[in-house]
Amino acid sequence: MPTDPEIRQALAQVRYPGFSRDIISFGLVKDITIEGGKVTVEISVATRDPNIPRLIHEQAMDVLQKLPGVTEAKLNFDIKEPPNPVAGTADKLPKSSIPGVKRVIAVGSGKGGVGKSTVASNLAVALAKTGARVGLCDCDLYGPSIAHMFGTNERPYQNDEQQIIPIEKYGLQLMSMGFLLEDDAPVIVRGPIATKYTQQFLRQCAWDHLDYLILDLPPGTGDIQLTIVQTVALDGAVIVTTPQEVALIDARKAVSMFQKVNVPILGIVENMSYFLCPDNGKSYHIFGKGGGEHEAKRLSVPLLGQIPIEMAMREAGDEGHPIALEDVTESASSYAFLAIANQLRSAVPA
Repeated sequence: MPTDPEIRQALAQVRYPGFSRDIISFGLVKDITIEGGKVTVEISVATRDPNIPRLIHEQAMDVLQKLPGVTEAKLNFDIKEPPNPVAGTADKLPKSSIPGVKRVIAVGSGKGGVGKSTVASNLAVALAKTGARVGLCDCDLYGPSIAHMFGTNERPYQNDEQQIIPIEKYGLQLMSMGFLLEDDAPVIVRGPIATKYTQQFLRQCAWDHLDYLILDLPPGTGDIQLTIVQTVALDGAVIVTTPQEVALIDARKAVSMFQKVNVPILGIVENMSYFLCPDNGKSYHIFGKGGGEHEAKRLSVPLLGQIPIEMAMREAGDEGHPIALEDVTESASSYAFLAIANQLRSAVPA
């Protein structure tokens, strides 16, 4: 006889039509009744589109009928009239997927200076090395760094549908405010305009059949971060921190933000974990030891990896050649990023 967790796990494969989130995470499954091999699922949907319940029914019946022990499956739909949108309630509206993208993973931190953009860039490169089609969107409008880290000053252009064509480098699709500005030009815009630009980067970009889109969020928990987590169907978030307590304090704030909007925390990356001396190969824990591991245990999430401080990483970033491009046998950092990428692919399969 199937169990309730097994049925919910099966139904988690059913995507809400047009979205990357499933019907379990959307909270549409209200009740499950099991009588021997007979399973009855109560589903509540607020929609005016008759195709939505039909498509959910088809997907749900398919996964349930394949579940061992299920002899009969029945779905009862409670179809409600959707509420009219009210200004200022973006956090209560359904989160939408990004056209051309299967999975969206945010890389965030509670504070600046922990190497979040370095981690996001190299993580994107490492995911591409596993064979995935990957894009990277630099959502930090005020301090964009992706253009420099990938060594390109190309300017994007629009296609006939008025979509922005991402810049391509090292097999990745890239978008950043840095591609639209000169190196010394500041972005001077207020919060509402900044969030509008961010939405344009995400939704009006011609992302081309991506398995993963990595979002390099600004540090902190301000307008841009909240707009993204409230309106984009994120498949998970990676939190970047350094080992010392002063960084972990702010990392917890980022974790709390994602948890409040039901975005899964995929794990923690401890950057600048230790200094790897090029002369003797010894490790020196300049910023303390074990902070990221302790925090991961406290939150019951994986410690995805510990990235060392390497001179080669700094040089690679300045030269526009992310360290994850290097052979894993030649770089401890490249090896660590590839290990993290493999864990994420297992946790969030495309």
